[in-house]
Amino acid sequence: MAVTVLVPTALQKHTNNQATLACSGSTIAELIDSLEEACPGIKSVICDEAGKPRRFLNFYVNSEDIRFLDNTATPLKDGDEVSIVPAVAGG
Repeated sequence: MAVTVLVPTALQKHTNNQATLACSGSTIAELIDSLEEACPGIKSVICDEAGKPRRFLNFYVNSEDIRFLDNTATPLKDGDEVSIVPAVAGG
């Protein structure tokens, strides 16, 4: 199953400067493990010690925030697009 992952510029140094990656996984958690296989070391950058996405990164599946779905248990299907978006803060 192929899922397209859109990688923000700030993380592309961990993906050999690739903005998009084709990965696999039936859930976000499995997709993160697939990303780690393709780009060793990226999981520690995007996830905390418990394997959960870091607070300053948001994951979207086809424009839907996984925080409002099933978080890392959010199911994926062939052709889905997952965006990793750095959180923006300021005032």
